[in-house]
Amino acid sequence: MFVQQLEPVADSLSLSALVAALPLVTVLVLLGGVRVRAHYAGPIGLAVAVLVAWLPYGMPVGQTLSSAAQGAVFGLFPIMWIVVNALWVYRMTVRTGHFDVLRRSFGRFSDDPRVQALVIAFCFGALLEALAGFGAPVAICSVMLVALGFDPVRAAVVALVANTAPVAFGAMATPVVTLAQVTGEPLDSVASVVGRQTPLLALVVPLLLVALVDGRRGLRETWVPALVCGIAFAVAQFTVSNYLSVQLADIAAALIGAVALVAVPAARRPAEGRVRAAALTGVRGDDLDGDDLDGDDLDRDDPRPEVLRAYAPYALIVAVFSIAQIGPVKELLAKATRTFDWPFLDVAAPDGKPVGGNVFSLPLLATGGTLVLVAGAATAVVLRVAVRDALREWSATVRALRHAILTVTSVLALAYVMNLSGQAAGIGHFVAAAGAGLAFLSPVLGWFGVAVSGSDTSANALFGALQVTAARESGLSPDLLAAANSSGGVLGKMISPQNLTIACAAVGLKGREGDLLRKVLPWSLALLLVMCLIVVAQSSFLLGWMLP
Repeated sequence: MFVQQLEPVADSLSLSALVAALPLVTVLVLLGGVRVRAHYAGPIGLAVAVLVAWLPYGMPVGQTLSSAAQGAVFGLFPIMWIVVNALWVYRMTVRTGHFDVLRRSFGRFSDDPRVQALVIAFCFGALLEALAGFGAPVAICSVMLVALGFDPVRAAVVALVANTAPVAFGAMATPVVTLAQVTGEPLDSVASVVGRQTPLLALVVPLLLVALVDGRRGLRETWVPALVCGIAFAVAQFTVSNYLSVQLADIAAALIGAVALVAVPAARRPAEGRVRAAALTGVRGDDLDGDDLDGDDLDRDDPRPEVLRAYAPYALIVAVFSIAQIGPVKELLAKATRTFDWPFLDVAAPDGKPVGGNVFSLPLLATGGTLVLVAGAATAVVLRVAVRDALREWSATVRALRHAILTVTSVLALAYVMNLSGQAAGIGHFVAAAGAGLAFLSPVLGWFGVAVSGSDTSANALFGALQVTAARESGLSPDLLAAANSSGGVLGKMISPQNLTIACAAVGLKGREGDLLRKVLPWSLALLLVMCLIVVAQSSFLLGWMLP
């Protein structure tokens, strides 16, 4: 058995944490600074993680490699399994021409790309996050925005930034449920605090999205629909998470936010030519002086049956995921899950208790990728795609994603090595030792966990119990810091190498993960600072009244 050490470097927690951070720092510097392609940066970061685990942290080579293998398998299934099947659905709609029909349909509701960003990236993305999570919203929403004419880089940035406010309650509230399980705190208590933090993000993110699409002018001209959408989303997420059902929080918020947006007259006004040009070219709307960017075919009328078919793939995805949450169906799907001891791995936490990573769970049916596959098969029938053509498109999707698959598997392998060797725990204990500054740094710890793993669920499992222990030692509210871990974590998702790769793969930006990182990192840090200040205020008399 390998027992994790918290202070292997010179018996110093700070030095150990500094060394432990090297793998993630390596990846981020390679991506954002040196501009190395992600499918090279990921394996290099993994090699650094293996060396740190083996040398200063003393993890046996066999167990180090075994933990990396487990992370790589998790990267393939369920993470890339979801992405491959989601993009397969998209490719079939492109093949049959129905994505053009969908684009024209959205354009007839509003040809304003700022409103389209709110409808697709924020509202529909939140619905996909509620039902699936694990990268599906970024993959699907970014390609939908590109199909509407968005510049690929702008589409990816908008999809990444939008995928924040719903994450804590995503995948039927899996992150919050996991947080309650690992901390021992009541689910209702933890969820109610999260539901008093992330809705505050929902007030800001829609305004940020319209600014990303069209600069200051976008904010000046569409702040009303953006604010109405954000308020409706925030109120619904707060109300449902606190008083109705944690699992339904994001579903209700996404639907109510969309209804509120549609009800705003300003959302249906025709967009000026410069606004559409900004979205198409990727140039800030403030910097454009030209007239309408023509060449679009939004005025073309499509037969109603074709319009219905164009919406069918996404309606099928929502329907399949919703049916999968019904009690008996959920239990039936869960029976296909295989749980077993991972070979050549025997790790104990610093307290001597075996870690959960020794056991691996393989949800063959109860996973988002399999459900999207089912929806994809139904899509092929609805869109009248021949079996041979559907299989050809699936194979082509895998080939197109080969570099993304390498990146995601290597990044997840890196995350598992850091987690199981004790590197992540060392960083967590270093942050938790902040004393009076713990309330401010608590969201940072969650942010770091998601930046490494790409999953709020994983960050909660990793640091949730640590946050509660530190809170009790420092006299702060355990529920507050546990919730802060999840709420801060959602802001690390947009800079996770895993999600950056998914976004690039979805919109055809092969090897440009570093460009995306440089664009979203300032927003990730700015929103993280806002969340840190919220948690500090909630730990004091300023906003302490917000806590249940």
